[in-house]
Amino acid sequence: MAVGDRVLRGQMIGDVDAMVSAPVHAPLTGTVTDIGPVLTASGTRVTAVTIEAETGQDLASFVPVPDEGNPKARIRAAGIVGMGGATFPSIVKLSPPKGMHIETVIINGCECEPFLTCDHRLMLEQPERVVAGARYIQQMAGAQRAMIAIESNKPDAVAAVRASSAGEVEVIVLPTRYPQGAEKQLIYALLKTEVPHGTLPAAIGVLVHNAATAAAIADALEHGKPLVERIVTVTGSVARPGNYQVVLGTLVSELIEAAGGLMGDVERVIAGGPMTGTALGSLDVPVTKGMSGIVALPTGVASPAITGDQPCIRCGRCPEACPMMLEPYAIANYAAHQMWDRAGDRDALDCIECGICSYVCPTKRPLLQLVRLAKGAAMARGVK
Repeated sequence: MAVGDRVLRGQMIGDVDAMVSAPVHAPLTGTVTDIGPVLTASGTRVTAVTIEAETGQDLASFVPVPDEGNPKARIRAAGIVGMGGATFPSIVKLSPPKGMHIETVIINGCECEPFLTCDHRLMLEQPERVVAGARYIQQMAGAQRAMIAIESNKPDAVAAVRASSAGEVEVIVLPTRYPQGAEKQLIYALLKTEVPHGTLPAAIGVLVHNAATAAAIADALEHGKPLVERIVTVTGSVARPGNYQVVLGTLVSELIEAAGGLMGDVERVIAGGPMTGTALGSLDVPVTKGMSGIVALPTGVASPAITGDQPCIRCGRCPEACPMMLEPYAIANYAAHQMWDRAGDRDALDCIECGICSYVCPTKRPLLQLVRLAKGAAMARGVK
């Protein structure tokens, strides 16, 4: 593939042999205008294919992923990843280490992050896709039990999914609680079983997939559809807040324009939710597979920007609030001084990045950002 080539919607345009990876596909039919670095929501630059889309194309059509009789291979070829934000390749989750047997499949429909409702709308309007995905995952995993977990603030989605499941998949209603949508917290809420430190849920026979991921898996297996679009919540200070079906690669600026544009004095635009999302330095970044929301926060709603280092007063609020029972202040202190080994000794990799520590900190230290630095340093060193 080169600049000037014509690509078709759904055509694979990028892949790599690494195990923890997923191919990417052309979201629209058009002409390749550039192959080079593009700024992402996280502030990093990655190699991307820029496509000038043709007008008047049929968005219901796409190049299907070949069906060779291997559902896991088809899911991998379709580029399916975790769509709740982590973007972990689904094929890796569906291929647990040798000796680990999956007994329970959990579809995560909790969506506990404030302001985000994309999974809610999906379960409400297309529950059959989520249920079908749950069944396929259960079959591939050889699990005895499949559950769809939904929080109690979504009674309409609960009713829709239950009607669609016809009793074949358990639909469990959980109290509305943040950060219950995090994988390990969800497993404990449903099964009252903890995932041991340093292990994956597969170690206790559990497999968790997001509701949108389950729907994408159903699309791939039933229609050969690659992951080229997703539902994104656009909310806050925009003219027409709502949930939008968005082709991947659409610029955030274009998506906000489609939602009627920004309204009033907007202080910050966040990719993701207000607790775990990333404040954007530029709106000219693409929508990616894990981008579940765009939140425009007006002046006075967002936390004030951090200027300079903030002293820790050892109040104890962050470890008291941490759902993983960590000591965020200690990890942050070590990260601030680039003492990565010491930060790792405090189990930085166990952090689920819920943002509660930053929320409760009375001195407004950027605890989550510092812990993320510690996690990145640990992963760069190959720490597991």
